[in-house]
Amino acid sequence: MVTEESVNRPLVGVGVAIIREGCILLGRRKNAHGEGEWAFPGGHLEYGESVEACARREVLEETGLELSQCFIGPYTNNVFESHQRHYVTLIVIAHALPGEAENREPQKCESWEWFSWDRLPSPLFLPLKSLVKQKFNPMSYIDA
Repeated sequence: MVTEESVNRPLVGVGVAIIREGCILLGRRKNAHGEGEWAFPGGHLEYGESVEACARREVLEETGLELSQCFIGPYTNNVFESHQRHYVTLIVIAHALPGEAENREPQKCESWEWFSWDRLPSPLFLPLKSLVKQKFNPMSYIDA
C-alpha cells in the first residue's frame, strides 16, 4: 500500500517476462498509472517476499498461469511524473506451465496477449520502454 510517508520514496515492482513459443505475454493496463499501455504481468514486492515468490504470486493472481523456471533479469529505474511515483522494477524471465492466460483482474487489465519481442505493441509501459532502450532481450536468457 502506498502511504503518505512513502510517496517520495521509490517503490519496488516486479515485472515478469513470460516466454512461450518465442513470444512474451503482455497486458494492456487500466485504472492505474500507465493506463492504456502494454506491460508484463507483475506488481509490488511485498514485505519479506523473495523476488521469485512475488513473480509467481503476481502471475498466478493476474493470469492464472503457474511458472516453471524463473531467472532474475535486469531492473529499471523510472519516475512517473504524472502520478508522482518512482519505481525500481525488477525483471524476472520465466516459462509458464501449460495453460491459457486468463484475465483474472479485469479491473486492472484489458486483456493478455502474446507478442514477438521484435514486434511489440504500442504504447509500452515505461519500465518495458526502458528495457527496450537498454537493448534487453528476454530470449537471450532462456531457451524459448
